[in-house]
Amino acid sequence: MATLQGVPVLILKEGTQRTTGRDALRMNITAAKVIAEAVRTTLGPRGMDKMLVDSLGDITITNDGVTILKEMDVEHPAAKMIVEVAKAQDSEVGDGTTTAVVLAGELLKKAEELLDQDVHPTIIAKGYRLACDKAMEILEEIAIPVSKDDEETLKLIAKTAMTGKGAEVALEKLADIVVKAVKSVAQERDGKIVVDPEDVKIEKKPGASIEETMLVDGIVLDKEVVHPAMPKRVENAKILLIDSALEVKETEIDAKIRITDPEMLQKFIEQEEKMIKEMVDRIVQAGANVVFCQKGIDDLAQYYLAKAGILAVRRVKKSDIEKLAKATGAKIVTNLRDLKPEDLGEAELVEERKVGEDKMVFVTGCKNPRAVTILVRGGTEHIVDEIARGIEDAVRAVSCALEDGKVVAGGGAPEIELSLRIREWAPSLGGREQLAAEAFAQALEIIPRTLAENAGLDPIDILVELRKAHEEGKVTYGVDVFEGKVTCMKEKGVLEPLRVKKQAISGATEAAIMILRIDDVIAAKGLEKEKEKEKGGEEFSSPEF
Repeated sequence: MATLQGVPVLILKEGTQRTTGRDALRMNITAAKVIAEAVRTTLGPRGMDKMLVDSLGDITITNDGVTILKEMDVEHPAAKMIVEVAKAQDSEVGDGTTTAVVLAGELLKKAEELLDQDVHPTIIAKGYRLACDKAMEILEEIAIPVSKDDEETLKLIAKTAMTGKGAEVALEKLADIVVKAVKSVAQERDGKIVVDPEDVKIEKKPGASIEETMLVDGIVLDKEVVHPAMPKRVENAKILLIDSALEVKETEIDAKIRITDPEMLQKFIEQEEKMIKEMVDRIVQAGANVVFCQKGIDDLAQYYLAKAGILAVRRVKKSDIEKLAKATGAKIVTNLRDLKPEDLGEAELVEERKVGEDKMVFVTGCKNPRAVTILVRGGTEHIVDEIARGIEDAVRAVSCALEDGKVVAGGGAPEIELSLRIREWAPSLGGREQLAAEAFAQALEIIPRTLAENAGLDPIDILVELRKAHEEGKVTYGVDVFEGKVTCMKEKGVLEPLRVKKQAISGATEAAIMILRIDDVIAAKGLEKEKEKEKGGEEFSSPEF
């Protein structure tokens, strides 16, 4: 609202809230810090879990940063920006989400201290950006090369990603499964290794021990064979993938068919049957003995397929059909009129098996599968979900390490090294940006500090020991949370892909800078709340009351 000669002039809609200047900054920083604090206790192998209950009463128990933040119903706009950091980290590299969020919160906390000393937000933002660029250079320097044939190192990366996610019982086996899965879907293009983590399907089934988790060199579908008369096991399978329905097509527009005598009705039914029979005949002629259909299969078509000894599965998800095509080498067919024998895929065995309480279809023994499945087992649904999240993180981490061929030590080692080197480099900036770069260096120490705190260790003692080790040139020294001391993380086998660390630091810096540059928050009145009030008012004023 503004005033003109004492008369108020309305600029913004009534009910709009506006916060400006330092108040807006403080409010945003506080919201971001609260989000960071919420996930901070979950960091590291000794991190605690969170129990999240949604509006329907469904429970999720996890210490996976991005899962926690996705499940939390965050209202504040600045807090939502921090949640976006975790989501971006998850979609880019799949691991390190908690690190990114905790770091963003700490960068803003340090910025707040500088704001109290009257350092302008733009100067802090510039200092942070320069420090982040320097951090990227140093990370490249301290990275450890890893080759695609070094399975032991790749297993260590998988183990590091899964530690602390309930997978410790069968860590060795799960790491082995993850590395085999990633290596089987990895492709070489122009001398570079490319891995699409989506090609590793993760299928969950509770009701057995974690030890029973297995890698299938093909695809597992949570579906059953459509007709009881169909074979439940087909060897040397010729697989047809259809993305349309095995049913008589209905017209796009509403159409009326006038039938005036019983003979016409009989002819109409016979014609429908004939069309379905022709569809099945085409499948048989092409030599297919297994059919996976993305849509429905008519009852009559099921009968004819069963009669021909063909195993069929219907309503298979589009993503699963695509994975089946990659695994078996089949082409996805839309129109059966164009079906040729070369469109079919191959697998040694397609079989319906009982897993736990349900039946599942296994497509195994694919010659050169470019898509595989990890069937995750566990005692209860919550355990299976958490193990699957750990495996997903490990698959993404191993994929990044294979593609980039570079890793760094874990346990807070890179953060301490970066902190020391940026502190040494900061004075070369001159001006007030130096203060921001030093604050950036201090903020990085939050990772080893949190790891120590979550393991019940004294963070000050640990940080002093870490600094001492790194000043002596021991670049790979970090916090061993199990032994409770500072040791070489490379020897301990705690390794993380370089890309995970880079993305976490750059993502956290970008988010912190974005929040620091906001000096005015204009919030419109919530439309939903207004509608609810109106509804409530209408109900109350109805004649029944």
